[in-house]
Amino acid sequence: MTRSIRGSRRAAVLLPGIAAAAALLLSGCGAGQISETANKVPSVQGVNLKAAEGKYGVLGVLVAYPGVEGYQAGDNAVLNAVFYNDSHNPVTVTVTSPDAREVVLTTVRAATSPSPTASASPTGSPSPDGSPSPDDSASPDDSPSPSPTESPAGQPARIEIPPLSYVQLNTEGDRVLQLIGLNAAVLAGQNITLNFDFGGGDRITSPAPVAVPLTPAPPPSPIIERHTEFEGEGGH
Repeated sequence: MTRSIRGSRRAAVLLPGIAAAAALLLSGCGAGQISETANKVPSVQGVNLKAAEGKYGVLGVLVAYPGVEGYQAGDNAVLNAVFYNDSHNPVTVTVTSPDAREVVLTTVRAATSPSPTASASPTGSPSPDGSPSPDDSASPDDSPSPSPTESPAGQPARIEIPPLSYVQLNTEGDRVLQLIGLNAAVLAGQNITLNFDFGGGDRITSPAPVAVPLTPAPPPSPIIERHTEFEGEGGH
């Protein structure tokens, strides 16, 4: 009987200790999971950049998806970015790129609308007496027609950010940045170099990725060869 009582007392002492250890173990695992999640970087396209020890920065810098064939030399490209200012003073950032002729600030509609194509000029205009005049299709000033890569209606890429605020320049808003006249062909997944100058020596130079499709492109349609019953009859 005495032995049984001692065993019961020992079990009573061990049970609270095991419960406490299990609680500590569970809390430790939970803390580890939260810490690991907090340190993970979201797997989204675009890069985040900081300047002036984090007072200024650019988030989600991403060049729009160019399609399966990519951008050709001379094409324009939409640039998405969100600028923030964590200081108590306004700051103006200027955006340039060595990989494009210029960078402009324009509206989403102007940047995403199809490029205008030059209309064909008439080969001749009627003279006052009704007879056609010689070929005078060239304009009086002989100026060339607009090319598809001409700068759209936009402003230089200088963005003023109010204190403790941000400016959204992407297709989710009203305005975007646009790269005008790319120097070379660029495919999805490649990079375009950008310069962000916040003034006062705070400058960032970084590659910006060209977006890739979220779903694979559809396979090309198979080539179907058609044969008729008359083929090969000449050999009989």
